[in-house]
Amino acid sequence: MPASTDLDDISFLGRLSEALSQRIEEQTHPLFDDAGIIVPVRSCSLLNALSVAGEASAAELARALGQSHQLVVQKCPALLRLGLITQHADPADARRKIFRLTDAGRDQLARIDAYSVRISEVYRALFEEVGDVHGAILKALNALADKPLSERIRE
Repeated sequence: MPASTDLDDISFLGRLSEALSQRIEEQTHPLFDDAGIIVPVRSCSLLNALSVAGEASAAELARALGQSHQLVVQKCPALLRLGLITQHADPADARRKIFRLTDAGRDQLARIDAYSVRISEVYRALFEEVGDVHGAILKALNALADKPLSERIRE
């Protein structure tokens, strides 16, 4: 009998987490539209990290975000097209690109900050209904960082 692909199957926890992420992203699009936010939903943290850094390479942003260099590089073209960031060659290494926020990017971050206040209240109300999903995810991530699945399966 083939393995189940039902999201109720506990062995598909990763897939279930992806489904939650996708559902949140889909439901965020119209809210972003209403708030005048043009930043791709999955690129908000990149803009925030760039704001904190002032300017940074893709590798520096990847380290700051705990994401792969490739993922950061994939997000940059859309942000460049939208006029939210600029890029220029590093004077010390022309192969390395340095990114910086534009005024439009800073305006979008201000909109995201205002949105974050509102959506945080929505999430708090959701957590009253279903339990603290945020806390549970953080706890699971930390536990897996401390003791990976490969160690746990040997027990």
